[in-house]
Amino acid sequence: MIPTQRAHRIVAALAVPAFLLIAACGSEESGGDSGGPVATVSGKPGEQPEIEIKEDASVSEETVVEVLREGDGAEIAEGDYLRMDVVAQTVEGESQLVNTWQTAQGEPIEATEDGAKPQVIAQANVESALPQTVTEPLVGQQVGSRIKIEGRAVELLGPAAQQAGLTDDDGVVWVFDIVASASVDAAGGVEGEQAATEDGLPSVEMTDEGPQVTIPEGEDPPAELREQLLVEGDGPEVTNGQALVVQYTGVTWADGEVFDSSWQRDAASAFQIGTGSVVPGWDQGLVGKQVGDRVLLVLPPDMAYGDTENGGIPAGSTLVFVVDIIGAA
Repeated sequence: MIPTQRAHRIVAALAVPAFLLIAACGSEESGGDSGGPVATVSGKPGEQPEIEIKEDASVSEETVVEVLREGDGAEIAEGDYLRMDVVAQTVEGESQLVNTWQTAQGEPIEATEDGAKPQVIAQANVESALPQTVTEPLVGQQVGSRIKIEGRAVELLGPAAQQAGLTDDDGVVWVFDIVASASVDAAGGVEGEQAATEDGLPSVEMTDEGPQVTIPEGEDPPAELREQLLVEGDGPEVTNGQALVVQYTGVTWADGEVFDSSWQRDAASAFQIGTGSVVPGWDQGLVGKQVGDRVLLVLPPDMAYGDTENGGIPAGSTLVFVVDIIGAA
């Protein structure tokens, strides 16, 4: 469970719980049937694409993939972590399922002064925040490209189609702007000599199953965010809006019990930093760090989930995280 502020925007838009990975059916790429594409897309690069559905359009039984603009960035490989702007809408009724340019109320999302705004983080051709079938055609494309994907809901959304109120044969159009990518070993971690933790902070011992965190006996939890760099990396600096790929373990200060660990799942987690997509303590504590860093974070309640119970974590909890930053895009 990545410490998000809210359910993942894509999964929430498709009415699927945040912890459920969408199991999509396979599909075959095609240039379309005799009817051709059902949608045309216009708009300047970097701006919201405008999707126009053709009158009496009938979606092909095979997935249709079209490169609308070819980028000049790195070629995307299977498993790469992608940061993207996305619009998805139905063919029938033209209802929007996802739109990273607009709020749920249809208002434009304004970028911060440094250009950061909420975007989609997903893996190419891997079940992640998006169905595998939707991201499969992105393998082999280049960063900077705008890609249109058309197909039936059952092929592109799998079980989420019915949960979103669609029939299997309803058509769906996706437009992806691929902003950045990172090729990261999802089972990897940070290497380097680890510093001893500071007085009053939990101790951290690395094991084969990840960090073992010990809360200092008799110490009250800090009232403000505490952070310490345990291992110093030499990678790029983390900036607002990036997709981060991390290994992490989280425990509660109250009992020192692990409530989540990507190490124990043998798979890294990915999220966007600096846009309010995660709890404030992560946004504040990880921006400015470097890829290759191992960071100890102690989050008071107002930097974590506050007075709200979350996934079995009691309301008002101080949380302790050990985070390995293993990639960024």
